[in-house]
Amino acid sequence: MFLASNYPGVVIPIHFVSKETLASYLDEVADTVTKSWLSNTGFEACPEEFCLVPDRDGSLTSVVCAVKNSADFWQYGAFAAKLPVGNYVIASGVATDLLFQVSLAWTLSCYKFSCYKKDSIAKIPQLKLADAVDQKSLQSFADSIYMVRDMINMPANGLGPEEMAQEVAKVANLYDAEFSQIVGDDLVSQNYPAIHAVGRASNRAPRLLEMVWGKQHAFKLAIVGKGVCFDSGGLDIKPAAGMRDMKKDMGGAAHALGLARMIMAHNLPVAVHLYIPAVDNVISGNAYMPGDIINTRAGISVEIDNTDAEGRLVLADALAKAAVAKPDLIIDFATLTGAARVALGPDLPAMFANDDAIAMAVSNAANKTNDPVWQMPLVEAYNKLLESKVADISNCANTGYGGTITAALFLQNFVTDCNWLHFDIMAANTRALPGRPEGGEAMSLRALFNYISTLVAQ
Repeated sequence: MFLASNYPGVVIPIHFVSKETLASYLDEVADTVTKSWLSNTGFEACPEEFCLVPDRDGSLTSVVCAVKNSADFWQYGAFAAKLPVGNYVIASGVATDLLFQVSLAWTLSCYKFSCYKKDSIAKIPQLKLADAVDQKSLQSFADSIYMVRDMINMPANGLGPEEMAQEVAKVANLYDAEFSQIVGDDLVSQNYPAIHAVGRASNRAPRLLEMVWGKQHAFKLAIVGKGVCFDSGGLDIKPAAGMRDMKKDMGGAAHALGLARMIMAHNLPVAVHLYIPAVDNVISGNAYMPGDIINTRAGISVEIDNTDAEGRLVLADALAKAAVAKPDLIIDFATLTGAARVALGPDLPAMFANDDAIAMAVSNAANKTNDPVWQMPLVEAYNKLLESKVADISNCANTGYGGTITAALFLQNFVTDCNWLHFDIMAANTRALPGRPEGGEAMSLRALFNYISTLVAQ
């Protein structure tokens, strides 16, 4: 992915240009051979175009790569997936304040999920880091995002609730955090009835995973992630097409763990408490049923209108637990609703907040990091849509409208007296994008890390 800034070997310089800067590059940087080669090959600096420049002996001596918008760092990194295997260094065309992001984009472009392939070790181009790039920080971002992508891409038979626990324990061991879990019927005796109800039908026991890290006098952050390792829809079973990609329904858990890992790797002055309800939503003789009324840790009874609205149920118990300690902020992540994707598409996470000032600060951080989020409204009037005649609340609205909002409103019942952010995410790229291969993806994490690190530095 990348080489240390003091790497002593031979590296090939990369020069980045655009249509607007090509002339100045040719006048001020390029040597005679490069000018001649670019002219003879018809290089016009069209976006995503690149030219391999040989010396007089035919050996590769430099690369000229064309980008459209110099502020979009993803474009630069995308060339990592296009260039021949070798060692490279950015020689010109990238502003100093973009070097970290460009190096990260390069690193993320090299990602491949290939652990089930026979030839799983792929050779990739290596980038020598500039002196201005913090290698340790870059490594922590890359490791965290690779982990998130790997977890989401893993098939359900490779990542169930127990394997999810192992992933959390692994991260806890890396950073000297405390890890614990509540498994199976112990969820009932310790008052996590909604998590147990959703997960009890699987032969893979449901569990609540917890990780604690950081000094207790620091900024207190609770992070909650939906960990539905596979979602059949339960008795309200999904059609085959809708079920095909439901291995990624634990994407919220992967995000929660990824954000915690970023914070711990940078040793931010934050007390982190992570909660992941890890379950399968499948069918057996003891599966929970439409029309059931289940209890929750918060003492709120829920009528089950649809068993495919299970993520909000497991989050309800976890959020209620997180809120008890009155943290400074609760953040939850969930692949919660298709309605969010209808509203905003697959690339833009929906963000809900019970404090608009916090939402604005996160949006500003998202703009700075080119890691977009979009605030959606908590429309109080839509709480009427969640009313139940026989329980305190229904797990689904009685209409198909505003589904992402009513899901967020459901969750809001369990985070009383706390600042709260809820992210309804796709957790995957539906097609390859520059620096972001098709498949599992970390969304909004860099924005949130920027927000948190700036907040605690004040």
